[in-house]
Amino acid sequence: MLQNLNHFDVIVVGAGAAGLYTALCLPSHFRVGLIAKETINLSASDWAQGGIAAAIAADDSPQLHVEDTLQAGAGLCDRASVEFLAHKAPESIQSLVGMGVAFDRRDRELALTIEAAHSRRRVLHAADTTGRQVIATLTARVLERQNIQVIPQTIVLSLWLNPQTGHCEGISLFDSNRILWLRARAVVLATGGGGQVFAQTTNPKLSTGDGVAIAWRAGAMLRDLEFVQFHPTALTKPGADRFLISEAVRGEGAHLMDDTGKRFAFDYHPAGELAPRDVVSRAIYSHLQRTSADPATACVWLDLRSIPEAKIRQRFPNIIQVCQHWGIDVFQEPIPVAPAAHYWMGGIAADLTNRTSIPGLYAVGETASTGVHGANRLASNSLLECVVFGAQMALLKDEVEGRKDEYTGSDFSLYPLSFSLSEIDWLSQQTTIEAIRYELPRLVWQSAGICREQQGLERAIAQVQLWQQAFITLPLSQFLLQLPPGQPAHINVSDLSANLPANSLEIEQSLRLWSETRNLLDIAYLILKSAAFRTESRGGHYRLDYPHTDPHWQAHTLIQYEQWWKSEPTAT
Repeated sequence: MLQNLNHFDVIVVGAGAAGLYTALCLPSHFRVGLIAKETINLSASDWAQGGIAAAIAADDSPQLHVEDTLQAGAGLCDRASVEFLAHKAPESIQSLVGMGVAFDRRDRELALTIEAAHSRRRVLHAADTTGRQVIATLTARVLERQNIQVIPQTIVLSLWLNPQTGHCEGISLFDSNRILWLRARAVVLATGGGGQVFAQTTNPKLSTGDGVAIAWRAGAMLRDLEFVQFHPTALTKPGADRFLISEAVRGEGAHLMDDTGKRFAFDYHPAGELAPRDVVSRAIYSHLQRTSADPATACVWLDLRSIPEAKIRQRFPNIIQVCQHWGIDVFQEPIPVAPAAHYWMGGIAADLTNRTSIPGLYAVGETASTGVHGANRLASNSLLECVVFGAQMALLKDEVEGRKDEYTGSDFSLYPLSFSLSEIDWLSQQTTIEAIRYELPRLVWQSAGICREQQGLERAIAQVQLWQQAFITLPLSQFLLQLPPGQPAHINVSDLSANLPANSLEIEQSLRLWSETRNLLDIAYLILKSAAFRTESRGGHYRLDYPHTDPHWQAHTLIQYEQWWKSEPTAT
């Protein structure tokens, strides 16, 4: 439950690498509210295995890092953003080391590996749990800071915009049976991606696109939402989650093969298994379409047996452990793998200081579209982006402090509404919402997965719109969506009728399901519409009916409310 509810200078929504690092980089005299959907140490960043890229080797340079990133981005990276990222990378690594991140070392030097589409060994790692090591260290530093109030297991519902100025001045959230509005001088969205909109994804359950959906509904400009990176090698076994088998495994010498033992990846690209992720994912998809009787459930095989056993044990202990749990001995047999949705290149359009089109609203990490990833992210640039751009919030001290006299009134609001929750047939609505939540990811995977085409996209858009209409007309939706700023609801469990959940935990779970389903419906709509809008293939967006890259489409897709349009052409 929220304690000491008074004014926050900055509210950071999201407790992954982007949110944690941003909170740490804000001035120590700022009062910071750090909102975590789960506990503070559970996020998609915690799942990151491969590492974090930085040009620190003698034979490397930031400029080579820039060129590799631009090449992977397929013509849609912003060069200034990429140069900023690559040149800030070594400094960011030193910052993480100074905080206590225990990267692997070789003879006292930071150990480096290579991943697909990198021209040098520049990926730092901590065995195969780099994200977990980074998150654990950042979490420890956050908990030491007296100015940061962690607010765990809290569901953010919407942004609070000033009706006169359009400035973001807070959020609405659900916390401990209360829906309330909380003020701040600035709001930072660092909520990660939206992989759960796809039936097959390496993302954790909490990755439901919350930040992008919330910002879109408030009128923020979005960019390039059709570009989703599908990781080529996710564990594919009945009953198992789509556990990511790190690209670093292939960087160390593992290779892909089909049921006959053929290393088929070279049939699709000269770099074979080390081609860019989108290329390898499509190679697997295409190969299974040609060779499998049931491509939807088929897999290929990732063989680690060419790597020395000692190297596997040193570099990939977590992969060994997870595979053993599912009955796979990586030293004796290959791992069954297939592509799964992994990373969202698009997001809320943001500049180099994380500003969005809404004054007072900022976006950091996977939630943002800063121009560093273009149409296809270079491996291990994601954790780097979180750190480099999280640090930029320190530069906005004067901007945030300058807002202190812009508004008057209470810093938070909590008043009961006259609407009675007892009027809601909770159980029947729960069934409707659960059905949408089950069917939606399957529809999006089939129509906007690795390969897309117009007819399937249009059918899926029509179905999502039907679901959106059914969802919005639910009495529960009508109740939750009628909350104006300053008039939240206090849900009193003891007053609930028999057709409502019996305890506060069930209410929390039900409202979270409602909120996440609403967000997933919106981002499904946004991805599908954006994929239909871009009539070419580029990076993570592949159209069967437009299989070639079109130079006229070397431009960003821009979205605001229900408007889609092309940006000016990007520089080559």
